[in-house]
Amino acid sequence: MTTPKLTLISHKLCPYVQRAAIVLAEKGIPFERQDIDLANKPDWFLKLSPLGKTPVLLVDGEAVFESAVICEYLDETAAPRLHPNDALQRARHRSWMEFGSAVLNTIGAFYNAPDDEALAARAAELRAKFQQIEAALGAGPWFAGEHFGMVDAVFGPVFRYIDVLDAIADFGVFADTPKVNTWRLALAQRDSVRKAVRPDYPALLHSFLLKRGSALSTRMTLALPA
Repeated sequence: MTTPKLTLISHKLCPYVQRAAIVLAEKGIPFERQDIDLANKPDWFLKLSPLGKTPVLLVDGEAVFESAVICEYLDETAAPRLHPNDALQRARHRSWMEFGSAVLNTIGAFYNAPDDEALAARAAELRAKFQQIEAALGAGPWFAGEHFGMVDAVFGPVFRYIDVLDAIADFGVFADTPKVNTWRLALAQRDSVRKAVRPDYPALLHSFLLKRGSALSTRMTLALPA
């Protein structure tokens, strides 16, 4: 059976791209990566991605789009399986993957908050979401215990965002969540998670946040050396 040629069409900051890259790495699947500028999307990309978003996975030239769909395709076609074998547990994990997307949406609302009041409100939302995750976690080190799975691939990029935000200020989003903190540290050290982004990712994200024109951007500007 011929191994298909895989190309991951990506954006250097997109957390959803990171999910796919982590799953590919966990399965040891060779692939090429091609970054595009989402502010100036090439016509060929728009033909591949009807929603105009990354990631897109080209499988021998055939486009698969949306990160969740890409990850499911990879889990169905290559070992090791990252989803549980039990159907109910598999459904539960997919639910927490969707929760991870909701956390990313809240992070987006946080860094786009127009004023300090809205920034504090979004930080409180993030704290509440991580407390919900805390209640779902077991002994670790991964979401499902000893087995690294798809939920871990989803939350690796989430925590990477928070790492950069923590370097700006302590917003207390991990208050009273010791299991989340342990999980976060384990993911940060996982090879597939570390290599899902370029080495300059923190600097690129910092620059992106600085230009948002938001309350967070103002804090960052005030903290810059005179």
